[in-house]
Amino acid sequence: MEWWGVLLIAIAAAIVGGIIGFIITRRVIQKQLKDNPPINENQIRAMYRSMGRKPSEADIKKTMNAVKRGK
Repeated sequence: MEWWGVLLIAIAAAIVGGIIGFIITRRVIQKQLKDNPPINENQIRAMYRSMGRKPSEADIKKTMNAVKRGK
């Protein structure tokens, strides 16, 4: 087989592998987001209430910003 034939097969295999890898990764991430949704303000309010505190909006915003910075 000529060298250019091997090169074409290698390029085609890399493209197909990239597409398949993208699809698999996308499905895994969607499943993880469905099973473990990101934290929202209602969950933070519930966390403060479970600690026996009434959260202010400033507390909630501060906690949300801390969570976003931590990611």
